Amino acid sequence: MVASKFNLKPIDKPSTTKERAYNEIKHVILSGYISSDQIFTEVKLAELLNTSRTPVREALQDLLKEGLIVSVPRKGMAVRKVTESEVEQIFLLRTTIETNVIQRLAETIEAKQLAELKQICRLQEEEMLRNDDIAFIKLDQEFHMALTRIAGYELIEQVLLNLHNLSQLIGLRAIKKSNRMKEVLEEHLDIISCIERKNSLEAAIAMANHLNKTKLSLTLDG
Repeated sequence: MVASKFNLKPIDKPSTTKERAYNEIKHVILSGYISSDQIFTEVKLAELLNTSRTPVREALQDLLKEGLIVSVPRKGMAVRKVTESEVEQIFLLRTTIETNVIQRLAETIEAKQLAELKQICRLQEEEMLRNDDIAFIKLDQEFHMALTRIAGYELIEQVLLNLHNLSQLIGLRAIKKSNRMKEVLEEHLDIISCIERKNSLEAAIAMANHLNKTKLSLTLDG
C-alpha cells in the first residue's frame, strides 16, 4: 500500500503537553479569567502549569495566530482587546454566514438533529438556573457550531469558530446583563421552531434578530 511507504508509527499519547497547555490557556482566556489589562509571560504560565516553557511557547504562538492574544513589546502577552470596528465586522460576517447556513438547515434537517439542538438548549437552561454564565456561553457557541456542522459546511465551520472565539472574548459582558441568558435561550428556541417548521425565511430572520440583539447587548467600555 502507498501509505506504508511513509513509515509512520501510531501515536500512543492522547494529547501532547503543548495541546494540553493550549487548551488550558485558551479555556482561561475565553472564560474571562485573564482580563485584557493583565500582562502574562510564557515563564509565568509555564510555572503555573507546572511544565517547561517550550510547550507553552508553542501554545501561545497558536493563540497569537488565532488573534486571541497579542504581543506586548518587552513585557509579554495580553488578551486581545476587541475594538468597536471589529465587533461590527464580526457580527456582519456572522450574520451573513449564519443566516445562509440556517436556511439550508431548514430544508435538510432530520429529527435526530433537531433533538440534538433541543438538548443543547435544555443544557443551557440548566446552566441559566445555576447562573453559570461561563458554561452557558460555551453552550451558546456549541449551539451555533452545531448548526453549521449539521448543515455539512466544514470549511465555514472553521471560519465561524474563529469568529465565535472573538465573540466570546466580549460575550461574557453581554451574558451578565440582566435577563440576557433567558433572552438568548428563547431566541435559540425560536430558531429551532422555525427550522422544525421547515420555514427557511423565518429561520434566517430569527437568526439575524438573535445576532443583532447579541451585538446590541455588548459594551466595549467595560
